[in-house]
Amino acid sequence: MEHQKILILDFGGQYNQLIARRVREQNVYCDLLPYDMTVEKIREYDPIGIIFTGGPNSVYADNAPNVKKEIFDLGIPVLGICYGCQLIAYKLGGVVTHANTREYGKSEIEYEESPLFDGVDKNNVCWMSHTDYVSKVPEGFSVTATTKTCPAAGFADEKRKIYGIQFHTEVHHTRQGERILHNFLYSVCGAKGDWTMSNFVSEQVANLREKIGDKKVLCAMSGGVDSAVAATLVHKAVGDRLVCVFVDHGLLRKGEADEVVSIFRDGLGMNLIKSDAGERFLNKLKGVSDPEKKRKIIGEEFIKVFEGEAKAIGAVDFLVQGTIYPDVIESGKGASAVIKSHHNVGGLPSVVDFKEILEPLRDLFKDEVRKVGSELGLPDSVVQRQPFPGPGLAVRIMGEVTPERLKTLQDADYILREEIARAGLEREIWQYFAVITSTATVGVMGDSRTYENVIALRAVTSVDAMTADWARIPYDVLEKISTRIVNEVEHANRIVYDITSKPPATIEWE
Repeated sequence: MEHQKILILDFGGQYNQLIARRVREQNVYCDLLPYDMTVEKIREYDPIGIIFTGGPNSVYADNAPNVKKEIFDLGIPVLGICYGCQLIAYKLGGVVTHANTREYGKSEIEYEESPLFDGVDKNNVCWMSHTDYVSKVPEGFSVTATTKTCPAAGFADEKRKIYGIQFHTEVHHTRQGERILHNFLYSVCGAKGDWTMSNFVSEQVANLREKIGDKKVLCAMSGGVDSAVAATLVHKAVGDRLVCVFVDHGLLRKGEADEVVSIFRDGLGMNLIKSDAGERFLNKLKGVSDPEKKRKIIGEEFIKVFEGEAKAIGAVDFLVQGTIYPDVIESGKGASAVIKSHHNVGGLPSVVDFKEILEPLRDLFKDEVRKVGSELGLPDSVVQRQPFPGPGLAVRIMGEVTPERLKTLQDADYILREEIARAGLEREIWQYFAVITSTATVGVMGDSRTYENVIALRAVTSVDAMTADWARIPYDVLEKISTRIVNEVEHANRIVYDITSKPPATIEWE
């Protein structure tokens, strides 16, 4: 099925992936592609509408991102956001002016009558992030929105269906921003809303079944949501012709390896091979404290273990990978995207004899992958699984990884996750985990002094991990977690809570 498409031209703004996600949320397919796409390529792409994103440049700067003026003669509706709005004005004869100070944050805005603002409260609030602004709109355009500091916060040529908005409709801070975007997609562009995850599943299964036929497929199963959903899609298409290899390096969270086997082999009936390699990995990590060395050792050893299992299986025709759309965006379309996708499973293509890579999720954002997982009947424990580092708990143990420290961390992390779930906070907090620090402190238990590990708790709220804020977990929940860890977990006598945002910190500690 050929879906209607929105083309989003990327001018380098911080919210650009968010724009694409907001379009997809409205059940309209879109692609985020480089701004220098030629007019001929745009015609071939055949979009029902075009969105210009924001960006950090001034339209007057040398080498500023630009478009050909002919793009406005294609008869395709255009919406310019922030820099995209300024670019429309600049290209069509308006005036863009440099302000003395940058405008950033919430602003009161007043909307005029326009198809773009149908059903939107006329006196409203929007989110600004700009220095330049449009001081004079091009001939044939009318001003459709104003703020105290922005005389043309919105403008339009209704006849040509070209719209500019200085504010960011894609962020939640812009009140009724979803409605504005909906109006552009449905009222202006004539979208039908034909992009749904149920449609995606049925189409993808049919495509995979036709492509694979009676050939053999191999998948490196990590237990993460991307590889799990990709494998489940392929399994739904070809059944036992898919062989999944799950390398248990012993550095997963408590009970996680057993859960993977229970869900995918026992529950879904997948042909799943589990390689128990925990002792092998721990032996390789003896005496190693440097986090980069840990990563390198684990990555190299993973490939060796997987290679051994793959050789026993023999030659396969296809290798399944859980590449998703942000991977494609970050590495660019075309050949570079293939190179990036190979890295998703730690360099496996170089050690596996296969003919072609299957990437059934490469057009999806993470939230869409989760929806597909739900459509396929995967449990919440898989679909809502938090981001987890490839080296596992090895990089949540500061210093050397030992069996004793690993068990301490697994037990402490399990209590944290259990109490967060009991408090009903698991969907409110984007990611939460425990860390064993490299510090030991004095404590008192009973009549004895102890000298044991400091356990740090980390919990953050985020949308895409680019930025994150520390989660305000209620004190009574933190108290319960702390009390349980020091009483139930061996070799832990002090609990601290990390209240640092990203930036300046990262989410993980190593």
